[in-house]
Amino acid sequence: MANLLKGETSPYLLQHADNPVDWHPWGNKALNRAKTEGKAIFLSIGYSACHWCHVMAHESFEDPVTGALMNQHFINIKVDREERPDLDHIYMQAVQAMTGSGGWPMSVFLTPEGLPFYGGTYFPPEARHGLPSFRQVLRAVAEAWRDRRDELVRSGSRLLEAIANQEGAATGKSAAPLTAETLTTAFRRIAQQFDRRNGGWGGAPKFPQPMTLEFLLRYYRRTEDHQAWMMINQTLEAMARGGMYDQLGGGFHRYSVDERWLVPHFEKMLYDNAQLARVYLHGWQVTGSTCFRTIAEEILDYVVREMVDPAGGFYSAQDADSDGEEGAFFLWSTDEVIRVLERDWGPFLVAYGVTERGNLPAEAGHNQVGKNVLEYRGRMEERPEFAEARRRLLPAREGRPRPARDDKVLASWNGLMLAAFSEAARALEREDYRRVAERNADFLLRTMRQEDGRLWHSWRDGRAGINGFLEDYANLVDGLVELYQTTFDPRWYREACRLADGLLQDFGGQDGILYDTGVKDQQLITRPRDLQDNATPSGNAMAAFALLRLGELAAESRYRQAAESWLARMQPQLTNHPLAFGQWLVALDFALGDTLEVAIAGDVAAADTQALLAVAQHGFQPYQVVAAGLGSSGVGLLRDRIPTDDRATAYVCRNFTCRLPVNEPRDLAQLLGRPMVDQPVIGGVIDRVDCV
Repeated sequence: MANLLKGETSPYLLQHADNPVDWHPWGNKALNRAKTEGKAIFLSIGYSACHWCHVMAHESFEDPVTGALMNQHFINIKVDREERPDLDHIYMQAVQAMTGSGGWPMSVFLTPEGLPFYGGTYFPPEARHGLPSFRQVLRAVAEAWRDRRDELVRSGSRLLEAIANQEGAATGKSAAPLTAETLTTAFRRIAQQFDRRNGGWGGAPKFPQPMTLEFLLRYYRRTEDHQAWMMINQTLEAMARGGMYDQLGGGFHRYSVDERWLVPHFEKMLYDNAQLARVYLHGWQVTGSTCFRTIAEEILDYVVREMVDPAGGFYSAQDADSDGEEGAFFLWSTDEVIRVLERDWGPFLVAYGVTERGNLPAEAGHNQVGKNVLEYRGRMEERPEFAEARRRLLPAREGRPRPARDDKVLASWNGLMLAAFSEAARALEREDYRRVAERNADFLLRTMRQEDGRLWHSWRDGRAGINGFLEDYANLVDGLVELYQTTFDPRWYREACRLADGLLQDFGGQDGILYDTGVKDQQLITRPRDLQDNATPSGNAMAAFALLRLGELAAESRYRQAAESWLARMQPQLTNHPLAFGQWLVALDFALGDTLEVAIAGDVAAADTQALLAVAQHGFQPYQVVAAGLGSSGVGLLRDRIPTDDRATAYVCRNFTCRLPVNEPRDLAQLLGRPMVDQPVIGGVIDRVDCV
């Protein structure tokens, strides 16, 4: 018999709609019932592509005896963390404070007022590995709620106060002047923690760090420090070789369970691929390395093939499991490869590490003897030689039971992917990518916006809901800024300004740092403010970066002043924990950069305008914004800029100082300090880096 999740749109919640648990979605109905009946709340938070969420669901939430125990003692609430990042942030902080670690599935017990007093992550059906069984936990918490309720309420209040104090300390008590020394110190600490053997940072499990890599690309652009490029190149190459990258279908899995990028945790997330597509694109722009361009295009082609809704939105994720088995869709035996390729299979087996014994280490938790993750072990520039083999293997894989897909559309993650497609369309001259980006932006602004102009956070199957969060606004502003600089359609610029104004109005705080939720949103036990970058950029950090660039386009000092005030408060954190503040470092780097404002006055479609744009937009230019068109478009940077001598005219300003306008591409190249030839080199330090 279906529970109250049956009317939800989240694929994750719908997976639990037939559980014997009397699940409620988060809302006043559930909270009021807990108060009326005097019961504690069991809050379970997870997401559809989470392997251990599925395991706990099968073991416990689908079990009638466990379900009856939950229903007897608790009001049970199920939350999709991707739909409600505010709840996830609040209660993850609580679980981390109580246990020293966190993760999903998240299991938290609350008072009827929402105060957390006990929590953890996965609990097994039987006690093992030092963990109590889930039924033991339920009985113990129910007994404590019955006999020691006042004590638990006091404990929850103290925990909430500690979380609030910790958050206040993170923002800093004073605003320090922005300084490049912060960037240097952060770089040194990042270099100290670099894994020189395998690339990346940290041991197993090893996560991609796209925001850190973006900072290093900019630091290299700023300083020409060869150590920065060594870290970038080694990490990008190692990730592209490994099993964490889908060597057949393109796109990255969530993370590697080992330290050398071999065995992935098999789910694919939209936000990872959006960020990594841009990192590889920028790597190609800096060096001309074709393997980096190939990876960027394969990521985006995978998204077009498998992750685009007919309405124009991007889906959220693909599951790790198929037929109840993690990774089964992606794994190969030697016999399977030989059967598909029929001939010329020997070199492919060697190049991709396919052996009869398999290559999955036992400690990775896979018991499939003879199964392989495809890991490229040859020279990366030789990878195209095996393109035909990969093209034959891919359709064979498509015939297997497919992993489930989370087909909800999130404005925040779509903003990240919008930026990736927009920038790739411009850099790679891919009209198909431009069309994907324009269609996505139109969908988001038409379908995921409320009548009062505010954003919705989530959409699925024609239904939008949940008020937009700070990350939705910030990421979409960034995506629209990129799309404007690709198409120069003033609509995207105007919409970016409109969203930026809404961001400043609805999410501002008394101390200047933004909140994750808007002023009109439901009041929770605390108003969350996630300042640290996680798998996605902090909403505050992305807001700072997006508004800095939009401020240059709009010639609006208030955008820059707001962003710089947030950076000033956060600057001390960036040197103490740089790997946790990569997007903040990217924003600070832009704020301190030798910023170029390029305005090209003329008909955007005309050949003379396009010739100037080709010079202005060539290569990796992280400290530049470009506007093109006529002053009547309303773009601030084009105000009072007119074509001269009936020809398209470029106006260049650097750090608030403007040069005389020019009409010739060669003169513009000289003003910008760039070669006229196709030479993706910065500073002459590296002529070309191949992936070898």
